[in-house]
Amino acid sequence: MTALVLEKIGKCYPNHIQAVQDFSLSVEEGEFIVIVGPSGCGKSTLLRMIAGLEEISCGELYIHGQPMKDVRPQDRDLAMVFQTPALYPHLSVYDNIGIGMRGKFPLQELDCRIRDTADILEISELLMQKPNTLSGGQKQRVALGRAIVRNASILLFDEPLSSLDARLRVQMRSEIMALHEKLQSTIIYVTHDHTEAMTMASRIVVMKNGRIMQVGTPDEIYEEPANTFTAHFMGTVGMNFLEGMYHDRKLSVCGRNIDLPASVHKVLRPYEGKVIFLGIRPENLHIEREAILKKDGFSYHVHSVEYLGHECILHGRIGENPTDTMVYAPFSTSYKDELVLTIDMDKIHFFDIETEQKII
Repeated sequence: MTALVLEKIGKCYPNHIQAVQDFSLSVEEGEFIVIVGPSGCGKSTLLRMIAGLEEISCGELYIHGQPMKDVRPQDRDLAMVFQTPALYPHLSVYDNIGIGMRGKFPLQELDCRIRDTADILEISELLMQKPNTLSGGQKQRVALGRAIVRNASILLFDEPLSSLDARLRVQMRSEIMALHEKLQSTIIYVTHDHTEAMTMASRIVVMKNGRIMQVGTPDEIYEEPANTFTAHFMGTVGMNFLEGMYHDRKLSVCGRNIDLPASVHKVLRPYEGKVIFLGIRPENLHIEREAILKKDGFSYHVHSVEYLGHECILHGRIGENPTDTMVYAPFSTSYKDELVLTIDMDKIHFFDIETEQKII
């Protein structure tokens, strides 16, 4: 069953800034949708329009098949968790969880709801404490509790982990995923962190400049990016792009001619004699220490190294190409080293250099 439908949603502010443009998406019951993109891409504005906190300039919004454009936020059967917990400092955890539900239920029923929610979030022992005695993770759990106690069918998250330290973000990601499994609620989660998107989502919506760039599962987004933006944005280290000239069934890259798999020639035929982007992820570029350049290899000049313990991320140039190319190395190296690089040709992607859309 469909929980949420957005049809050509748009938001234009009085100063003619178009925050969201032509946004269409259908969300099924129980899905965990993550909307990801850089700061200013319109993702939080979109979430606020779903919640009814921002007016929709154009398009239609449906929740459970009912039009919501003119429905008040409190009547939309959803709850929202904001970037900061925003707890009332003078109230206990118990009262912070139930603050929005006062008068809507008999006191006994509300008490059961609050205590059941605290049990789900494993904060029952904190109910009588004040917010100033809580850690960052505990405060965020209380904010989650304030949303869960409403028993809404759709939960909205607006970058709820961005203010937490790195270790706590990892822990809270796991807790939110477990919570989704337990409640089976529909979740719309907004973040700028590609790791949160890849690890949490059943489907990812990638946004840029108020528009959808791609919608798909984490595997689809990573393995089959629809455009150069998605390819570069999604991943701990973004996809590398090299310019290449396609001619006579070969690709000329960094001064060398590469033989391409037979399967790609039919698709690339319209690009005969044209420059295209060759996209390759760092894990599909292989580094060796050998000094002798192989027939299918490139010289690689390292100019900086990020040491991560189990591996290194190298920044450098392929041959005389000025483009910075990032590569994973399973061994320690230094910026003075010159290495040999080979490309896994079965893992390359081709993009139109003008439209930046994927060719194959």
